Amino acid sequence: MTKLLFATVFSSFVLVSGAQTTIELKDLSRHVGDSVHVSGKVFGVRDVSNGKLTVINVGGAYPDQLLTVVVGEEAKKLLNGSLDDYNGKEISVSGKVELFKDKPQIVITKPSQLQNNTAQKQ
Repeated sequence: MTKLLFATVFSSFVLVSGAQTTIELKDLSRHVGDSVHVSGKVFGVRDVSNGKLTVINVGGAYPDQLLTVVVGEEAKKLLNGSLDDYNGKEISVSGKVELFKDKPQIVITKPSQLQNNTAQKQ
């Protein structure tokens, strides 16, 4: 019985600890290291590192963006369409918040982490 109780408690902890928290863009810097789900408007999309990475500025134009979404070469191949299509649109992003040059960023490694909310509303 004790083993069953431990297994149930442990399983519940694992499920809860892996859950993502939905937060506001303005609160990202307080969630560094956390896995989150956040939404906002795209203010710019550009390729960097000779096209190997694409950065998406969310919540403001560079250098005043509230979030930088980094999409690597492999993830870009898996996403349908051009990332330029996200410019001016509302998107949702899920992933771990990191800091790069004192700005929050989320690195996209799979297509399910990035969604175009504008396309879903149409």
